[in-house]
Amino acid sequence: MADINIRLQKYMADNGIASRRKSEELIKSGKVKVNGHKALIGQKINPKKDIVSVQGKKIQKDDRLYYIMLNKPRGYVTTTKDELGRKSVLSLINGIDARIYPVGRLDKDSEGLLLLTNDGEFTNALTHPSHNVRKVYSVTIKPVVEENKIKELESGVVIDGKKTAPCTVKIVETREDRMMLEFSISEGRNRQIRKMCESIGAQVIRLKRISEGDVGLNGLKLGQWRHLETKEIKKLAGPAIAQKAQMKQVRK
Repeated sequence: MADINIRLQKYMADNGIASRRKSEELIKSGKVKVNGHKALIGQKINPKKDIVSVQGKKIQKDDRLYYIMLNKPRGYVTTTKDELGRKSVLSLINGIDARIYPVGRLDKDSEGLLLLTNDGEFTNALTHPSHNVRKVYSVTIKPVVEENKIKELESGVVIDGKKTAPCTVKIVETREDRMMLEFSISEGRNRQIRKMCESIGAQVIRLKRISEGDVGLNGLKLGQWRHLETKEIKKLAGPAIAQKAQMKQVRK
């Protein structure tokens, strides 16, 4: 069988270094080398022959795959390393010796469902804009706003110079000084829901992701984690990735 060359960022993602997008950033910053030479964006490599290193550490191919759900508490960042010394969600995952990373993000003050993996294809299936994966959030804001403001959120508001995509926002409960909303969105821009609420004059005081695609927390307690079931992987990323996961997923 002939050797197959693949894009460097795909190789990095497949080996749990980071998502393809983050891998490209690492390549651009000069932190990746192929056979001792600085890597280039778009470069292809032969996984059987070429030696790839990230920040001086050689990538060791690992066929074990992890698919994890965490109920993230507030106060933890979703970066693998933090220059400010803040607590990382990875400190909540024990007994995993592979290099896993969060799929997408939740900001430090948000909580709820967060997926982690070392499978680049799984990450791409959930984060690429073309796949349109819906995420549902329980959001408490103050003060109470008029219903027409909720309609503005649904039709799209401008944040960071760009209008948000249409979404669904339901009023769950209204109290004297605050209201609870349920957002269903497919975008994943930085602090998107918080900025959307700010655009209508409201402040988010609690934000919790309760589901992604057709998969929810299902009773998972705050701060706890578990391995995803094969049927959940299929719902999130499709049958091909679920079949691969069934063969290589580590559940212990």
